[in-house]
Amino acid sequence: MIYFSKSRFNKISGARQGFTLLEIMVVMAIIGLLVALAVANLERIFTQAKINTAELFVRQSIKLPLQSYRMSLGDYPSTAEGLQALISSPAGKADRWRGPYQQSSETLLDPWGEPYQYRCPGTHKNDYDLWSKGPDKKEGTEDDIGNWSPPKS
Repeated sequence: MIYFSKSRFNKISGARQGFTLLEIMVVMAIIGLLVALAVANLERIFTQAKINTAELFVRQSIKLPLQSYRMSLGDYPSTAEGLQALISSPAGKADRWRGPYQQSSETLLDPWGEPYQYRCPGTHKNDYDLWSKGPDKKEGTEDDIGNWSPPKS
């Protein structure tokens, strides 16, 4: 009668006890590639979300506060008064000012932390021009987001 020890039986049946270093490194490389793809994609998604937020603000969100200001004072704030006139009364207009029309000055910052730009009267066939300098934070570049420009896709 032939007896096999347990260790000898495992060797004969070909059972393995773990992974080789090469297998572990291949799996780690695959995980690293997946993480890199996810991070690159997330940045693109967040950038587009910021652009969409700025577009929504310059085209829609600020309209009601500016129109309310205009109804109270007869016109939009001047370029010199800026959007700050929606939060605190401009000099010489306290008797007609019924604000605040906007809750805080933090809402007057674009998604990149820069103040929205405002000009009245507008130069783009609008009563007023309102824009963000965009992701590059430089005025007059292609990525500017204004109430006169078509939505970026």
